Amino acid sequence: MFLEILRVFNNNVVLAKRGDGVVILTGRGLGFKARPGQQIDNAKVIRTFVPSDGRDPDHLAELLSEIPPEIIRLVTEAMAKVGLAEQCETQPTLVMSLADHVTGALRRARHAGSIVYPLQAEVRSLYGREYAVAEQLLNELNRHLDDALPQKEAVAFALHLVNAGFSTGDLSYTYKMTGILQQILAIVEQTYSITIDQHSVSVGRFITHLRYLFVRISQNRQLVNEPEPIVNSIRQAYAGAGDCAWKIAAVIQLRLNASLTDDEVAYLTLHVARVAADVS
Repeated sequence: MFLEILRVFNNNVVLAKRGDGVVILTGRGLGFKARPGQQIDNAKVIRTFVPSDGRDPDHLAELLSEIPPEIIRLVTEAMAKVGLAEQCETQPTLVMSLADHVTGALRRARHAGSIVYPLQAEVRSLYGREYAVAEQLLNELNRHLDDALPQKEAVAFALHLVNAGFSTGDLSYTYKMTGILQQILAIVEQTYSITIDQHSVSVGRFITHLRYLFVRISQNRQLVNEPEPIVNSIRQAYAGAGDCAWKIAAVIQLRLNASLTDDEVAYLTLHVARVAADVS
């Protein structure tokens, strides 16, 4: 397909027109002496990024221009190896955030620098699936980097994978969400005087539900107009869990400045009841 240069960011990153859309292209020397309006040599293109979720393509291209193209290539190939090939195509911001992180981690490693990641135990416990993939990704990257990246970087990779579900570009929301998840589990434990096994199936489902709830909150798409008979039956069947759910809703409102809809609280009630029943 014909690719026309719209803007050159540096020798390796250009913004281009492809059909009726705009794409970001990377490749060694792709932008060298190139000018807007010129056709692109497809042989020089290493990666094509399609901006999604309403992201500004100029901003994304600016971010990409600051990352070495060999790191972008290494990260995308490693992601494909560990089963994240689809994300490479549909979530360009995930590729960029991981590549940017790897660039910084390698810089720190060269200068014997170090960084401490908060909530390491929580990340392993709450995001088990992402952490397992992050470890695979780290191992795959280190195969080509002479083990330059320390094991603790798996925590950061896992957080980036979790963060990909949100519209925010940094990890601040994900860090906040992780702390809130721990606080919510503590509320359930205190309400029912139980000790929760965070690796149990019911707790795993509860955490997954909460994570999707946080996504809906961040996107202003909370559940409303759910079937009234279902919502009413949940309220009637699990009155005690409903009280716990409203405590959780109060915490979410305080921490995220977002009031939960009645429908969200109803489904939260159902999951609280399932966790409590699993322990008792």
